Order: sequence, then structure tokens, then C-alpha cells
Amino acid sequence: MRTLSALFSLSLAFSVAVASPVLADETAKPFTDAKEVNLTDLLPPPPANDSAKTKQEIGQLLTIQVTRTPEMEARAQADAHEEIWRFADVVDNPKFATENLPKFSAFFDRILATSDAVVDPAKDVWKRTRPHLLYPDLIKPVVPLSKSGSYPSGHTTTGTLMAVVLSDMLPEKKQQIMARGWEYGWNRVIGGIHYPSDIEAGRISGIAIAQTIMQHEDYREEYAAAKAELRSALGL
Repeated sequence: MRTLSALFSLSLAFSVAVASPVLADETAKPFTDAKEVNLTDLLPPPPANDSAKTKQEIGQLLTIQVTRTPEMEARAQADAHEEIWRFADVVDNPKFATENLPKFSAFFDRILATSDAVVDPAKDVWKRTRPHLLYPDLIKPVVPLSKSGSYPSGHTTTGTLMAVVLSDMLPEKKQQIMARGWEYGWNRVIGGIHYPSDIEAGRISGIAIAQTIMQHEDYREEYAAAKAELRSALGL
């Protein structure tokens, strides 16, 4: 696995390059787990609750809280759903729907399960207090609340992982897909449920997971079938 600095450089490269919900199958089998991708080895620990960094990030959240528009709030609320169909606006094709893409849908159910399998154990180790729990009188989220550990952001990890995989399938739209994946993660800050450093760690985590599972034979086989189905349905 690559070093933390290399993964962070890759995440920055991606960001520079981009200038009714469907429930996932909860029985989907992850492509990997926290034993193979141990985020507690890959990532630095989160800032302490009483650190200058956390206080700075709370200040950022308070600024966003008074400047976010109703449209930004609605976008963050919609992105609270963890599903590949949140990329429909950039794929921009009416055939991009679960009823048209059974293999693709099942494949991304496994992608979502993979993100959870890797991130949840790390959250349990670090148990970073979420902003609205640390400062309940100040931080007022506009998305569904959670008491799980804040670091790294699971939604951001999932969004980054989905973006990397989907952009491989649709290289014609790589910039738009990666930009959408970056927005998906940042909307957790807009929504008031995560610190910016949670998002940064989630992006690194998503890329690390992608790099790992791309070496697995079962991933490669299901990816090929899902990609072929997707491109055929979209007429590409």
C-alpha cells in the first residue's frame, strides 16, 4: 500500500483536476476489510477535542452555518443518502437507473459495503466527537444526526471510492465525476455533521480502498461486467 503522503498527493491531484432513495443491499459482501486496509495505520489520529485545530474547524463550521443557502442545505440533505445514483446529475442520462443496471447496482452495493467494512472499525478506535455533540449549543446540523465517530468521514470515503470507480468506467466524464465526489464529501461539512479534517481523511481513505480492491480478482470480474452493462445502457 502506498504511503500516506503519496495517497494525499493523489487526492490533491484529483481535486486539482476537477477545477426517493434506493436502499443498498445490506447483505452485499465487501471486497476488502479493515484487516487489509487498516486506516489506523494509514491516517494520523484526529485532532483532539480541545486542540487549536478542532477549535479552528468549529469556527469554519459556524461561518458555513450562517452563510449556507437553502439550496446548499437541500443538496447536503440529498447527499446524506449513500448511493451511486447521487451521480446521476453528472452522468446525465435517463438510463442511469437501477432498473436498467442490475449488475452495476449489485456491484456498487458491494462498493458501499466495502467502505463501511473499512471505515467503521477506525471510527470505533478514534471515537472523535462530532461537532454537534461537542458544541451542541452552537452547531446546528441540517442533515440526519449521528453519534458514531466523526473521523474519518464515512460518507466522504464512500463518495470518493464511488467516484474513483465510476470515473474509471466513464473516463469521458472523469472530471465531472471526481468533482461530484469531492462535493459529496464536502456536503458533510455544509450539513454541519463533520469537520473539514474528517473530509480530508475520508478522501485519502476512499483512494486507498480503491487502490487495494482494484488488485482483487473478484473485483476485476464484477467491475468488467458492471462497466460493460453501464456503457451499453448509456449507448457508449
